[in-house]
Amino acid sequence: MTDDELKLALREHAYLKGDFVLRSGRRSRYYLDKYRFETRPDILAALGERIAQAVEELEPAAVRLAGPELGAVALAAAGSLASGLPFLIVRKAAKEYGTSNRVEGEYEPGECVCVVEDVVTSGGALLEAVDALREAGLIVQTAICVVDREEGGAGALAAHGVRLRPLFRAAEVLSGPKTPAKPHG
Repeated sequence: MTDDELKLALREHAYLKGDFVLRSGRRSRYYLDKYRFETRPDILAALGERIAQAVEELEPAAVRLAGPELGAVALAAAGSLASGLPFLIVRKAAKEYGTSNRVEGEYEPGECVCVVEDVVTSGGALLEAVDALREAGLIVQTAICVVDREEGGAGALAAHGVRLRPLFRAAEVLSGPKTPAKPHG
């Protein structure tokens, strides 16, 4: 799948118009429903390949990927399959039974991980995951997201020493690729 085909697929399957309240509390006239693209194997596989490429380019020291629950777990798994890097799941809160872990999966403190996220607006959810990973003794310098809504998330992450690499910016997905006019008749 080319980048233009992937952008078109994201737009066709995940772009919703309306009045939405985002996780950040902001209101928006559109929503990119991550579950509508993460649950499609064709789109998920293409995203996994791009995540693997981005990790190789931006964070070659990474020995693991990490995905915040629930939305980014499928992306982290797809990136893991494409890259061969194991992945971690970052819970919103430590579970109250069993191991009581907030970070699930095998790791050693001091390892470098690259965080994978779906859609970034303010960066709040991603920063919570970064904090949990750092509290577990892991090094986090880079995050890769599918779509950056370009509403302050990259700056918020940069202020915490994390560079954000979007596969796409919202404007690219919303405008879609240029397609030739269809003939009439």
